[in-house]
Amino acid sequence: QVQLVESGGGLVQPGGSLRLSCAASGSIYRISTMGWSRQPPGKQREMVATLTSGGDTNYADSVKGRFTITRDNAKNTWYLEMNSLKPEDTAVYRCDMEGSYCSGDGCSMRFVGNYWGQGTQVTVSS
Repeated sequence: QVQLVESGGGLVQPGGSLRLSCAASGSIYRISTMGWSRQPPGKQREMVATLTSGGDTNYADSVKGRFTITRDNAKNTWYLEMNSLKPEDTAVYRCDMEGSYCSGDGCSMRFVGNYWGQGTQVTVSS
């Protein structure tokens, strides 16, 4: 089982900054990709940023230059630094990962797939 827990959401003024954290736990064997997605009210969920185990990053055009994804591999944790926030950034932000976790002695079984947390609300408003 893999558990992802987000933190750091809240209310922020336009132009402000916020830092989100995602902590992954469980018998994780490998995390190949860490990421963040968001779902504005009444809209479709969209990818915001991804970071591969090799260090490659990818950002949605709408957040390039404003958001930065980073990681701490020792903690199985990754972050989303959000700057110059706009009202249209308001959404439920969810952390996501692609990887695998172990089951049984010596990781005799591996469950591969995508996992995500429950999300944290980010509201940008004056």
